[in-house]
Amino acid sequence: MNGAFFETRNANVWRGDVLALRNLDLTLRQGENVAILGANGAGKSSLLKLMTGEVRVEANPRASCRLFGEELWNLEELRHRIGLVMPEEVARFDPQELAEDVVRSAFRGAYGRTGDMRFKAEEKEKAIRAMEDTGVGMLACRLFGQLSSGEKRRFLIARALVHDPEVLVLDEPSTALDFGARLGVLKRLRGLAGNTGNIVLVTHDPGEILPEIERVILLKNGRIFADGKKRDVVKPETLGDLYGMKLRLSWEDGWASVTVPG
Repeated sequence: MNGAFFETRNANVWRGDVLALRNLDLTLRQGENVAILGANGAGKSSLLKLMTGEVRVEANPRASCRLFGEELWNLEELRHRIGLVMPEEVARFDPQELAEDVVRSAFRGAYGRTGDMRFKAEEKEKAIRAMEDTGVGMLACRLFGQLSSGEKRRFLIARALVHDPEVLVLDEPSTALDFGARLGVLKRLRGLAGNTGNIVLVTHDPGEILPEIERVILLKNGRIFADGKKRDVVKPETLGDLYGMKLRLSWEDGWASVTVPG
């Protein structure tokens, strides 16, 4: 196991006048695949922003937050070390933009039209490799607006991979996707998780937890509710407490299936 890329102690995070994360003690290490699970309002988005350097902890002598061992960091440098994929990114790109330019735009930290930008041969090669890794290389010359929702999501994953990040953070990767697109995206993520072992998956759906993920963290009311091996944490009684309802759980080929009895 490699060193920690994210480490907090006694950390509070405020979002406006709301205490979103409370007394957070958490360490995430390079080389492990992790899922962070919780209902809406549990603090998942705040934790995601904290681990990507977008927000900071409340000033307190007892509190700390380190990214790759540093308490002070450069956001531009973090963008190269942590790849981030969020569903809302889809709307930030012009439908008339070439799909391959969506991927290349990561080199300029840009959204929107990038057709007038110039890219080095090395950058183009990295973009091609990332698109091939996510299975969309044959769609590179299509217009972004002509792609299916699942294809767009895979291009965003490719965009996050162009810098060869040390960690890939995915926020609700299959949100708003139909059944076929969801399966396609999760299949590609399984390949990445098996090859790199550096995925942090943030979700509200236990059914998104990849078989390759062994550690699961549950968030509730801004606190860590449970943290441990997947089969020890993802249980009917634990999930029932997390979501406030009685649930039934079954496993098949490493996937969790959660239903409501009755």
